[in-house]
Amino acid sequence: MDKKKLAGEAAVELVEDGMIVGLGTGSTAYWAIQAIGRKVAAGLRIQGVPTSVQSETLALQLGIPLLPWAELGRIDLTIDGADELDPQLQLIKGGGGALLREKIVASLSQQLIIVADESKAVDRLGAFPLPVEIVPFAWQATRRQVRALGCEAALRGGETEPFVTDNGNYILDCKFGVIEHAHDLQVQLSAIPGVVETGLFLGMASAAYIGCSDGTVKRLDKPAI
Repeated sequence: MDKKKLAGEAAVELVEDGMIVGLGTGSTAYWAIQAIGRKVAAGLRIQGVPTSVQSETLALQLGIPLLPWAELGRIDLTIDGADELDPQLQLIKGGGGALLREKIVASLSQQLIIVADESKAVDRLGAFPLPVEIVPFAWQATRRQVRALGCEAALRGGETEPFVTDNGNYILDCKFGVIEHAHDLQVQLSAIPGVVETGLFLGMASAAYIGCSDGTVKRLDKPAI
């Protein structure tokens, strides 16, 4: 039993004819895109918005029509994964390196639906290192400023062959430990010149579908304010 597959396929039941659908990145979003591809082959009419080159390639292979970036506006529904989510549906994303495009797409979405297996649901964020996308220029200086906020910040891929995002940037994987004040941290990181975006997705998710080891899928909704 694949818990990620269960979650991804359950969320696709929300996709309706005529929608513009954001296509997430990662091992759980993969199963959602596969399920959407089957529905398109059976006659579902949608337009997809991929959050990475990887997802774009998969969508094209499955025959999912894609909306040109230049025409991107409101998105009805996005299905994407997460590296961590807490009971308030605050997220850490970016383990797959697509956090900037994922956040752009999420910000335009009427609904952001998270799909994950039960290991990603945590009481508090921070066990998973927070990805922070930075520009390559003088990246060492940017890392020093990020580290000054109280974390260990490692360049993904290492200095010899650093990981490069679809946008041509680098990623710092930052170990802050338990993140007590996520909104404050987001503000502090975003204020550093050279930081493009962070993997903190706060107040963006509408609901999450969690694949469980007993074969069920649990839905978590965003708590009422």
